[in-house]
Amino acid sequence: MITLEQQTWLNHLSETSTIKIIPYNPKNREVFKLIKKDLFGLLGKTRISLRGSTALKISGQGENDLYIPVDSKNFNIYLEKLIKYLGEPGSLYPLKRVRFIKYIDDIKTEIFLINKNDTGWKTSVKFEKYLKRHPEAVVEYEQLKKSSDGASVKEYYTKKTIFINKIIKLAE
Repeated sequence: MITLEQQTWLNHLSETSTIKIIPYNPKNREVFKLIKKDLFGLLGKTRISLRGSTALKISGQGENDLYIPVDSKNFNIYLEKLIKYLGEPGSLYPLKRVRFIKYIDDIKTEIFLINKNDTGWKTSVKFEKYLKRHPEAVVEYEQLKKSSDGASVKEYYTKKTIFINKIIKLAE
């Protein structure tokens, strides 16, 4: 099942651009460590999490998903610092989520500043915890990704959203 909010987001995705799924690349973790070090220099000691396929060591789009969860009172402070370091964000949902992109050695890293009290963040934490405790779900997730190679962006994220919702339901 897909919520109305999720469907609204899915509706803006491309039905013509396609997804390329590649095997896990250990070099992604090296790139994550470099960016994390730079971000610690910029932001100070704060939580910086590697998430997604690279964190799970499974096939995916070959990019890093890096998250910086902060409370709402620090959100705009961190945002200003990140804009000075990374330039304008690719997407911005005020006091909720901001996405930046950085490349090192042709490895794409999506850097998300996220409100740690937002429902979307809390749901993603539940999803991640469930996967860490259930390796069979990680295998199923990777199979979903591999079977989506060549699918449209919208089709891929629709499948992912359905899977994530299923896991969240199991986690509760």
